[in-house]
Amino acid sequence: MNLHELAYGTSGINPWYGTPRNPIDPDYVPGGSSSGSAVAVAEDEADVAYGSDTGGSVRIPSACCGTAGLKTTHGRISIEGVWPLAESLDTIGPMARDVAGLVTGMQLLEPGFAAVPAAAGPRTIGRFRVAGTDPAIDEAIDRALAEAEFEVVDIDLRGWRAAFDAGVTILSAEAYANDARLVAERPAGADVLQRIQFGATLTAEQVATARDAAAAWRQELAELFGRVEAVALPTLPGFPPRVDDGGAMVVATLPGNVAGVPALSIPVPTRGQNQKFPASLQLMGPWNSEERLLAAGVRIESAIR
Repeated sequence: MNLHELAYGTSGINPWYGTPRNPIDPDYVPGGSSSGSAVAVAEDEADVAYGSDTGGSVRIPSACCGTAGLKTTHGRISIEGVWPLAESLDTIGPMARDVAGLVTGMQLLEPGFAAVPAAAGPRTIGRFRVAGTDPAIDEAIDRALAEAEFEVVDIDLRGWRAAFDAGVTILSAEAYANDARLVAERPAGADVLQRIQFGATLTAEQVATARDAAAAWRQELAELFGRVEAVALPTLPGFPPRVDDGGAMVVATLPGNVAGVPALSIPVPTRGQNQKFPASLQLMGPWNSEERLLAAGVRIESAIR
């Protein structure tokens, strides 16, 4: 299965081996970096596929292709044998057409894994609104949460932007350390090369400051999860861009990697002129809460079906 070069991009566009076709509309990006995995499950070519998620690379292609994806807790699934992008953020997770497929994918990664019953899943959901989100996406998420009859509480995450900025710094610095040699030895796509070159400009002081911000962000989320059981937000603030537009799409996903927490992305139907693409509802939970997040996903799927 194809993917974005060096797993370092969110469009899924690959200038060397071809770009997997978005099954909803081939004029639009499949999302990356794990583009081929999302397309394979969306096209019924695989029941389960896997991807690495460092800044959103499981969740973003799932959102673009109308499928489900699970970013696992950092360190829960071994990344031994996986080429590193940024070890502080790298995770491995399953991708499938629905939550049942994700459960199967987790069972293959972690024998004995089982989602808890839907009734034992989260009940109180903190609703975080990402600035600039398309109103059709916010409306679809709110409607899905209401139909699933969660108790929804509006929340603010003060450290969100700082966490995103810290994630960019940490990811860029570690990716440079891991991949600079590769791009020096052979040609690289323009977008990947630009990101690697940016990593070369970062100082040790900037990286240390970013790690301090990441620690503060993890503490903020830990305190929040004492009041709510999960956080709901969009996976993508907008609908997938066209292939000739590309663009970065990690604003709503990278902070989850910085925190190390698990995050589930599932499609929910939209209304109106953008009805071609579903919205993607993202649920973030506390560390090692994958079983409960998947139970919440089953509850949402049942409600919107």
